[in-house]
Amino acid sequence: MSSDVHAERNRRMRPEVLGRLAGAFYLLAVVAAVVEEFWLPGRAGIAGFVIPIACYATVMLLLNGLLATRSGMPRVLAVVSGLAGLAIEPLRWHPLGVNVAMVLHGAYALQMGFLLARTMTVPMFAGGAMMTAGVVWLGYLSVPFARAVSPWNTAVGLIGESMPMLWLLVMGAKGARRSEQMGVVQ
Repeated sequence: MSSDVHAERNRRMRPEVLGRLAGAFYLLAVVAAVVEEFWLPGRAGIAGFVIPIACYATVMLLLNGLLATRSGMPRVLAVVSGLAGLAIEPLRWHPLGVNVAMVLHGAYALQMGFLLARTMTVPMFAGGAMMTAGVVWLGYLSVPFARAVSPWNTAVGLIGESMPMLWLLVMGAKGARRSEQMGVVQ
């Protein structure tokens, strides 16, 4: 099935459905990652990193579909940086100790939080929380800083990133239709 067919299908899906699906897949990604990291460290095999990565890639693509008619190039840049981070994650590529996947994820979260808030897909506080998470993940550019603030950076990042996803899961993306009606495009 071509990407044009997928894009057309996403345009026809209600924003509430896309938002709730994104929230549900985000929850699945976090639960799978926590299980692999803390309850079954090293024992989950390939599924231990494939399941969370696949779920989060699905979140990114659903958000891409949700924002497709309103965000243009900034949306594409956000999704590309996020997917690049997910592709690098299994490689554990850390040149000079820098977790490149987390830095790319930070760029994604900062941009996507901004887009979600600007298009009124989620409330401003939820978009701002995701932008805060993005700044926290970008803190991985400085290895000494990231180590000094650990585990607080992880807690703030997860909470910040979870806010818009939980909003989407529970409330859906009702603002998406409102922003289209108001003419909020780029």
